[in-house]
Amino acid sequence: MHKHHRALGLATTPSITNTGIDIAKQRPVQPVTLVRPHAASRAARFFAEKFPGRSMYAVKANPSPALLQILWDSGITHFDVASIAEVRLVAETLPEATLCFMHPVKASEAIRSAYFDYGVKTFSLDSVEELEKIVDATDHAEDLTLCVRLRVSSEHSKLSLASKFGAAPGETKELLFRARQAADALGICFHVGSQAMTPEAYANAMERVRAAIVDAAVTVDVIDVGGGFPSSYPGMEPPPLERYFETIHRAFESLPVSYSSELWCEPGRALCAEYSSIVVRVEKRRGDELYINDGAYGALFDAAHIGWRFPVELLREPESRSKDMAFSFYGPTCDDMDHMAGPFYLPADVKAGDYLEIGMLGAYGSAMRTAFNGFGSDETVIVADEPMVSLYGEDMPEVASNVVTL
Repeated sequence: MHKHHRALGLATTPSITNTGIDIAKQRPVQPVTLVRPHAASRAARFFAEKFPGRSMYAVKANPSPALLQILWDSGITHFDVASIAEVRLVAETLPEATLCFMHPVKASEAIRSAYFDYGVKTFSLDSVEELEKIVDATDHAEDLTLCVRLRVSSEHSKLSLASKFGAAPGETKELLFRARQAADALGICFHVGSQAMTPEAYANAMERVRAAIVDAAVTVDVIDVGGGFPSSYPGMEPPPLERYFETIHRAFESLPVSYSSELWCEPGRALCAEYSSIVVRVEKRRGDELYINDGAYGALFDAAHIGWRFPVELLREPESRSKDMAFSFYGPTCDDMDHMAGPFYLPADVKAGDYLEIGMLGAYGSAMRTAFNGFGSDETVIVADEPMVSLYGEDMPEVASNVVTL
């Protein structure tokens, strides 16, 4: 790293180093993001090889162009986009990628541009009004894949997505029937909520899909089980992802759909959580409270606003021999809301001037950053070590069979 870039907190081309402790030895003034391309590639290959259908990346989780390229090179060729800005981003980064506009409420102008300017053919919807909007904005196109989103329970997930989108049981019959008439291919999609902690979430949702298909008596070409696939965090250790895949596959095989119907999923967190972490400096200690130089308005939005716990490590050599104790964090801004309650377990002798690595921030950490109060840093370093936690084994093939090299 160049010292003058580090001191000013300017964006730099990622350099390559080995571990977080190597960064700490350089005593950076600003937070430094560590990225692990090998971790994202491994996760992508896992889904591309083992999910019994098509995996498309939910871009909202981390829209980094570098990450998009890694996922593409590792077998992810379809991308779930939620805005015309995400459409443009992926189209410019990966011109050969297939884009699916899976936000159920879209501006007419965004639909028109996505279809006519970028060749997007797949759209989700959860109301007759949205269906009519899509049909009008695409000039009654005859090559659309239309996915009707059902409202399903989020009871097994850490973050609910059950209240904002999704057609209720009494609304699905007419909606599916009308979408079938307008679509070249008809799909049904749902989202069980973020960080689903049991495969049962998908089994229950698939029963809702079954009931909707039987009630509407329509031919369905696509079943999209959405996102919600978990990563591992302190206090949130999910079962192996293979169990989720097995449950989904069994449920899909039992649905009243044709043999040619496709199974899709939309992992976001599961593909990118292990991709990055952040190195921060402790600026002050007050009892069991640590003031650090990143926080609620930076990469730790989820830690502050929804109480998410992330793995943490003291970057010190030699290692501390003190027992761990529970800490909470304050971020660098002047706002009392810039507080991460934790608990985050660190050696009891941590002090001002120490450096910490906070892991599993690849999902939503970079996406939620702001420059509030003038704090923040774009400095990124590529590291070769393993993420603090991983759900992916080492026995994956070198490349997936559907990799396309740019």
